[in-house]
Amino acid sequence: MATSAETRVVNAAGVVQGIALVTFPAASTILTDPDEYDLSSSQYGALFLPQVITAITAALLGASLSGRFGTKRVYMAGLCAGLVSTTLLLASAAVAGDSVAYPLLLLATATLGAGFGLTVPALNTLTADFHPDAPDRAVLVLNALLGFGTVLAPVFVAIFDGLGAWWGLPLVSAILLAVLVLVSARLPLEVRVAPATPSQAPRGIPSRFWVYAGFAVLYGICETVNGNWAQLDMTDLGSSTTEASLALTAFWGTVTLGRILFAAIETWFPSRLTYHALPLVLAGAFVLVALLPDDQPAFGIAAFALAGLGCSALLPLTISFGQRELTTYAAAAAGGVIAFYQLGYGIAAFGVGPLRDAGVELSTVYALAAIVALAMFAWSFVVAGRRSSSPPVALPGSGA
Repeated sequence: MATSAETRVVNAAGVVQGIALVTFPAASTILTDPDEYDLSSSQYGALFLPQVITAITAALLGASLSGRFGTKRVYMAGLCAGLVSTTLLLASAAVAGDSVAYPLLLLATATLGAGFGLTVPALNTLTADFHPDAPDRAVLVLNALLGFGTVLAPVFVAIFDGLGAWWGLPLVSAILLAVLVLVSARLPLEVRVAPATPSQAPRGIPSRFWVYAGFAVLYGICETVNGNWAQLDMTDLGSSTTEASLALTAFWGTVTLGRILFAAIETWFPSRLTYHALPLVLAGAFVLVALLPDDQPAFGIAAFALAGLGCSALLPLTISFGQRELTTYAAAAAGGVIAFYQLGYGIAAFGVGPLRDAGVELSTVYALAAIVALAMFAWSFVVAGRRSSSPPVALPGSGA
């Protein structure tokens, strides 16, 4: 059994990772502000390409690295990469508007992606191992804490920007990451289950894994259209920077609350049904966002809050279902799902920028995203249609 200190540190790492992950999208209005970094929509979108590449690489390598060096070292390496990222972002703030700023931002997103790809699968694996009797619920709670961190990021940006020092957010992130590194170094933070025997080891990638990977790509597109472009959509509609930050906060806030809610009601409303219902909620939210009127920020905030509820439990349940079904591949399942989620993230983070520069309205992008959400609804039956609705059971291996 995990010690209480280990559980607290893993939960705290989830919150801090959430803050770090959303730092760049939360600062989107600053990064595109002509008086600050003055990035075009294409430059802003391209900013996330290094993050996607390094996150996918790190997530795919995470399982083999954990097997060779241990889960703790992989987790620690991820924290250190995140610390490097926030430090580079701080350095770029000192030269905002200069030609050297953009390369620093690209390096910052690259190291952020590496940190995310190493840390998040390790956290999911540790959490599920710490709670073998209720892995689905434990993974949902961890991801709710990560979501709480994503809520804090736009709030911090709005506060610090109001004080004339938006760079306070990466400074806070750097401090929190440094504290986590120091505290985590003193704890075991390793998976307790016995390693698989040679006869249990997977022979190649199971065919069912690609079902989970496909769903993760669709989810990554849907989440990122909200997480990376919500603030710019709101400002396009005449909202202030503060109102745009509130919309992003509402999105991540209901992502977090939804994860808590669906973990709490799992006994009465099985995870399988949640998995089928949420893509429909998300599709409806995208339609509402596409139809938002000008100068009505309250409607925008409400629509993005609904989108957050639609996203809430989908990624953690994909990880949990995958690790539970692919028992001999469980150690790599979390990293694989995260990698393909990042692929979807990259499609939406980068792809929307050139469309926007070409004159395509964000309302059109959100209308197209509704179609992606409907495809995810259909795909949810391929992933979870044959699953039992009974409470989860412990796996004979690591994972959720």
